[in-house]
Formats: sequence, structure tokens, C-alpha cells
Amino acid sequence: MEGFDSAGETDSIVSLVVSGDGNSSEKRKRETETDTETLMDVVVPAPRHPLWKTSLCSYFRGSGGLCSHGDSCRFAHGEEELRPRPDNTWDPASERAKKMAKMEVEEKEETDGGGGGIMMTEKFEEGESLVAGLSKCLVNLPMKWTSDHLRNFLKEKGVLFKSAKKKKGMVVGFVSFENVEQVATAVEELDGKSVGNNRTLKLSDVLPRSFERNNKVVSEGSLPCSDLVTKAEDSINDGADSDGNVASSSSALMGRSARAAVTPLAHMSYPDQLEHKKNSLAQTLKKLTRNARKACPRGISLPEWIQKSREIGGLPCELEGIIGSPSVYGYRNKCEFSVGLSLEGKRTVGFLLGNFREGVTAVEEPVDCPNVSQIACKYAAVFQKFLQDSSFPVWNRLNNTGFWRQLTVREGRSAHCNVENSEPIISEAMLIVQVCSIGFEDQKIKDEINFLENAFSIGSTEEAPHLPLTVLVIQDHTGISNAAPADAPLKYVFTRRGEGSELGINDDVEPRIHDHISGLKFSISPSAFFQVNTSAAEKLYSLAGDWADLGPKTLLFDICCGTGTIGLTLAHRVGMVVGIEMNASAVSDAQKNAEINGIKNCKFVCGKAEDVIGALMKQYLCLLLKPDDASSSTHNGSMEHSGDENVIQQNGSHQSMESRSELLLLQQFENVVAVVDPPRVGLHPTVIKVLRTQSDLKRLIYISCNPESLVANAIELCTPSPGETEKSNNKNNNRGWKNTTSASLARHRAKSMPDSEPFIPVKAVAVDLFPHTPHCETVMLLER
Repeated sequence: MEGFDSAGETDSIVSLVVSGDGNSSEKRKRETETDTETLMDVVVPAPRHPLWKTSLCSYFRGSGGLCSHGDSCRFAHGEEELRPRPDNTWDPASERAKKMAKMEVEEKEETDGGGGGIMMTEKFEEGESLVAGLSKCLVNLPMKWTSDHLRNFLKEKGVLFKSAKKKKGMVVGFVSFENVEQVATAVEELDGKSVGNNRTLKLSDVLPRSFERNNKVVSEGSLPCSDLVTKAEDSINDGADSDGNVASSSSALMGRSARAAVTPLAHMSYPDQLEHKKNSLAQTLKKLTRNARKACPRGISLPEWIQKSREIGGLPCELEGIIGSPSVYGYRNKCEFSVGLSLEGKRTVGFLLGNFREGVTAVEEPVDCPNVSQIACKYAAVFQKFLQDSSFPVWNRLNNTGFWRQLTVREGRSAHCNVENSEPIISEAMLIVQVCSIGFEDQKIKDEINFLENAFSIGSTEEAPHLPLTVLVIQDHTGISNAAPADAPLKYVFTRRGEGSELGINDDVEPRIHDHISGLKFSISPSAFFQVNTSAAEKLYSLAGDWADLGPKTLLFDICCGTGTIGLTLAHRVGMVVGIEMNASAVSDAQKNAEINGIKNCKFVCGKAEDVIGALMKQYLCLLLKPDDASSSTHNGSMEHSGDENVIQQNGSHQSMESRSELLLLQQFENVVAVVDPPRVGLHPTVIKVLRTQSDLKRLIYISCNPESLVANAIELCTPSPGETEKSNNKNNNRGWKNTTSASLARHRAKSMPDSEPFIPVKAVAVDLFPHTPHCETVMLLER
């Protein structure tokens, strides 16, 4: 019968009904049928949970036996009980899912194996030539290997070769041979063999560069390619974090576009994208429940939120869906375009088609990328046109040489201009051109920059209407990666003269543009962090304020505050805001933004959160409980120095406060709320311990751009403290943690958490700041 786990339960009911009856067998049969039907009408099984037995029981996975729930457990105790999930997927821990994943990998490898090889769009050295058939690409090499490691490895294997090159940080290397016999030996000795940490080595042809094919003679003994090496599909990149000039697999990338690499969800309708992200976030949040259960100390009962997680499908709290972005197209107010060579060898300004570590550094124009504004695309085109005639080389990631590296376009929106599903009005634009000046004469650089300034000035006026152009900045960065530090020198600064589009050099003026959120005006410097989707950020900050239950007697800590956008937008709803940020430029921006908007109840501290938050908590929270205690603390207490003049400092009987009225205001605060918006790596362990040990902090709003780091931090924030801090006697107990997951590290750190009351995850929601990409922001409310 539907609703019963086995036919045996029905049989037992029938036996119970007919037992003890002394009448004839025919009468017993009629009574049995009648009574059974009656019983079936009465015993109606409770409706099953949507995720009924779609996951393996954790106790079963750990011990192979039944848990304390027995047959009533909603989780499967074996593969035969396991059922597919509503989205037709299977529990990743099941044998079925593992087998399916293995088959997918094998099928993908077989599909990729039909490719044509690797096409070089840039050379390791000038004058170097790779002949098709006599050049091979080795894939799955250890990333830490250099050319010397590769040469030594080939010699150990007895492989003769002409030259071997390997860039540290890549998983591919390039080898050329003298003749076909050496190639055949290399394929036999290397292809499919293990190297490094259980990596399977693969070989592929290196094809002549497409723009040189007509000038190259292909060897008659060229071997067919058996394995495709570089797959951009396996390393989707947002086009803004890494770049270079080498290229990629011809078959994987020749038909691939920047649209597919930068916005991989663009082929889906927007409602489908939101559903996809919500389901993905739900699966990630379930890791929090599973890992928090494992992190709970022995002998201490599980927190109530973990026990109730089974009622909501294994989630740590209610997931209240996903909030869509008001602007779906052209929403990015900041775009970082890589400078490199296309697959055809053309100097290009656009997005990477893959990941550098896998040998992919080909760049394609940002055509048909739905998240990029038309203004940003046009400026990329102006710069690309200029590069065709420039005598200075573009950046070569293989050799770390070249001059032109990157173009960043930052846009400032007008106030009250956010329109549903349409591009907002852009009133200001900042162009940041990143260069590397090493090896180039200053006078020649100056002349070339003047040519560039003239090209941008003319290019901005060729459009109708004219493109906004407020400031042009030349950033000098000599590092390997294009991710320049905040203090990278600004070599030249051009600002707009008057109301026209003409630029003039002016190093005395600080380059800035302005944007608006929630009716406030924000000043943005070249390196300042500002949410890339302004209209969606308004929804995000408003939601954080609603969940925080703010009021005039609330003290709000804005941790990792950046330019102060969160704290400033919520300042009118609280008594005081204390912002913490390690970037000095961002703190300066935050202070300016407070002045611009006339906000008086915000203080911003420059420093790493892990270094200053403890002192700040002591300085402010000691004044919250009782006015008498606060007064006593003023005269007799001792407080640590925070390193910022705007923070209250006390030492003995001396009081260096901005005003006595500020102390009186502090005494009136009744509750303390913290909002954290950390970078992708999450909060520092020291910050987590301070948040845990401040008993006056009852509510925490965690805003995360990386659900994995949210899971790791929440494990430490929400699991009970051990009765006694667990310490290992093994001096080498930190070995091996480098390659473990962030959740496993969090479980390890939770064992040494000071005795404190844990937070409880109350609810979570996703906010889509990045339509057409797999990313979204997550907001979680934690209380205690």
C-alpha cells in the first residue's frame, strides 16, 4: 500500500485482525477484509517530506548500522532505500552518484580527446618557433614546476628533446623535438603515466599559430592528437581576476566566445537562473549542518537548530528564496578588461577564454556580454584600436614582459536612475589603464601616454551622444598578476577640463567619480571597493537593515566596511555606526562619504579587523550596560589604544574623548548589532573568536559573496564550545591542513573555541548581484 515501507506491515495488520477468531474460515475471511478496509481508512500515513529518503543517513554512512530512529528515519540506510531528489539528482555520498560522476568525467575526457591540440598565441621567447608534429604540450604537470623541473623529469624518463618550457603556476608545459622518432618515444614513455601527486600525464600537439599557418611547413610525420589539453569549460573565469597571452585548445576555444566564458548562465532565462542559484545555495548550506554536527564536542547535546534541520531538508535554517536584480543587463559599474592576443594573434582588449594555469590566455572582445554596459564596451574598442598602432608591446604572461596590461572602466550612475531591466544613466566614467614601466624610457612612456589620452578624448566624442569621461588614470604595476595592490602608484592622472570631454594632465587632483545608493552620494577612488551592481546593492543593504532589527538605541559595527556603503545607508536607523576596514584609501573614502552626506554618527577605523576589533569592542561595549559602571570605567578603567584618533581612548583617569555628549549617547545604547561583509576568504579566526566572546552582541548579519567561506565561518560561530579547550600534543599537527577543505579547517578550529555562547542561524536568503553568472550574495541572520 502507498505510504508503507514494506508489504510486511500490511500483513501484520491482517494477522492482528484475524487472530483469536473461532468462526469458520469463510466468515473469518469476510471479517478480515472488512476490518482491514476499515483500518486502512483510519490509519492514514502522514504526508512524506519532499526529501524523504533522498539522502543517506549520516549514522549509516559512519557505522553501516541503523540509527536510533530505526524505520521511522527519513534518511536512507542503504542504496536500495535511496530515492532521487526532486531535481533528479542523487545524494553525492551514494554509490550511484559517485558512479555517475565518474562516467561523466570519462565521457568528457573521451569527448575532449577528439580535439586538435593546443594553439599558441604567444611565444615564450622572441624568435622561438614550434613546428606542428614535432612540438607537444604536456598537461597535468604540477603547478609548482618550472622549466628546470620539466627538463629533469624528461631526462629521468629517458626522453630526448630539443627544448622544454614550463611556466610556474600552469599545469601545462611545452616540449619540442628534433625528429619523429623522439616524438614517438615521448608519447610511449609519458602519455597516460602518473606524475606528481597522482596526476595522469597527457600529451597533445602544439598547432602553429593560426595567423602564421600559411608561413609554416607542417612535418609529414606529424602525429595525430590523442588528447585535448586545455578546457575552458572546466575553469569558467569572470574575465577580471587573471590574464595573459598564451592560448588554448583550438577545438575547445575556436567556437567559444567571451559571452560563454564570462556569463555562462546567459543561455538560461532569468527565472531559471534564479532557481539554479537558489538550489545551488541550498546544497552548499547543507554542508553547514553536516559539518557543524561533526564539530560539536563529545558529551554535549546537539544544538536545537541542528536537531530541527531534518524538518527542513537538512538546511541549517529557513532559506527564504532568492531576490532578483532590478537591472539584469549592463548592470556592472566596473569592468576589468584584459589586454592580450586573440586566437588569430590580434591585439585585443576583452575577456579571457579560460584560466591561465591551464594554459588558456587567449582574449576575445567583450561582444554580446549581457553584464557589460555599452559604454564600457565602447571604451574597450577605443583602447583596442589604439593598441594596433602602438609601438609598445602587450603583456606576456609567460615571460612577465610587456607594457600594456589592463583597462578598467568604472562608471558613476546618476541619482534615482535605476530602471527595471534597463541600463541606468551613467553620468561619470573613470578609465584606469594598467601598465608595466620596467625596461621602458620615461620620455617614451610619457609620449605614448599622451597619444593614449588623445585617443580616448577623441573616441569619447565620436559617439552620439558623447561618452562620459571624467578621469583617466595610468597605473604602474610590476607584479606578475594584474591584481594590483591598493597602493600601486598612479603614474599619470588626466581629468576633464570644464564641461567638455577634453582631458588634461593634473596630478594634484585626486581622481574620483561618484555613484548613488539609497539616496546617498558616494565618492569612489580608483582602488576603492564598491558593489558592481548598484541597484541590487540597494536591495541587499535594505534587507540587512531590516533583519538587524535596528533602532535609535542600536550600536552597529560594520566589519570589513570598505567605503562605508552599508553603515552609511543604515546610519539613519541606528544610534551610532563603527566601521572597520584595512584599506586606508577605502577608509578615507568612507570618511569623505560621511561628510558629503552630512552623516555625523559614523566612525571609521583603519586596520585589519583581527587587530582592532577586540579593542573596539572593549571601548564601546563597556559603556552599554549601566551608566554607573560606564562612569566608573571612565575614571578608573584602562582601555587599549586602537590606533585611530576617532576611536574613544582612555588610560587611567585621563579621558581623550571627542565630547562628553558622546559618552552620554553611548550609555543609552540598548543593543549591539554587527554586519560583516568579508572578502571571499571569509573572516579571520581572531575576528570570529571576538564576535563569539562578546556576550553583548546578540545579532549578527553575515553577507557573503562566497557560500563556502560562509559555511566555514558559521561552523565556528554556531557550534557549542568544548568544555575544555582541546589541544594536540603532536607538534606537527598542522601538517596536511594545506590541502584540506575550509569546512574541515573550521571544524578543527572550533575545538579550541573559548567558552562562549554560540550563535543560532535563523534565516538566510540569496541576493542576485551578478545575473548571468553562477555567483550571488548570501545573507544569513545569526542570533543568540
